[in-house]
Amino acid sequence: MSTELKQVNKIKKTPRRNENINDIKFIERLIKISRVTKVTKGGKKLSFRAVVVIGDENGQVGVGVGKAEDVVNAFKKAKTDGRKNLINIPLTKYLSIPHGVIGDVGACKIVMRPSIEGSGVIAGGAVRTVLEVAGIKNVIAKQLGSDNLLNNARAAIVALESLTTKSEVLQKRDLN
Repeated sequence: MSTELKQVNKIKKTPRRNENINDIKFIERLIKISRVTKVTKGGKKLSFRAVVVIGDENGQVGVGVGKAEDVVNAFKKAKTDGRKNLINIPLTKYLSIPHGVIGDVGACKIVMRPSIEGSGVIAGGAVRTVLEVAGIKNVIAKQLGSDNLLNNARAAIVALESLTTKSEVLQKRDLN
C-alpha cells in the first residue's frame, strides 16, 4: 500500500491557477522604456511605458506592455502582462524552428527560417530578444516594413505561434 502511495505522489498533479507561473524561472528582458505624456485640461500628465519580453529559454515566450507613473511599476506591469500572454514554441533538437514562417502585425513583417547548428541567432532589435528569451539558438530572421520595436516583437510572437510540428500536421491530415 505504501508503494502505491509513493507512486501516486510521483505523478505530476495538475497545477493550480498560479502555481505553474511561480515554479518556473523566467528571464525578463526590457525592450524599450518610453516617456509618454497625455495632454489634459490641467496640463500634461507624464507616465512611462515599458515593453518587456519574458521567457524560460525552453520554448515559452511572451511580450508584455505596462504603463505607470514611474519606471519600476511600468516594468512590473509589463512583466505580469507578458506572463499572461505566454505561448509555447516547438523546438528542434538543434534548438531551431521546425520550418520557415512569416509573421505580420501592422506594418511590420518578420520572416524566420531555420538555420544549421552553430550559426546562432541572426536577427536584429526586438526580434533577436524574443528569439533568445524563447531559447532558440539557430535561426535567421529578417524584419521588413516598420521598425517599431513593440510591433516587431508582436510580429515575432505571431510568427512563432504559427509554428507546427510534424506530428501535429500528420494528426491534422489524419495520417497517423
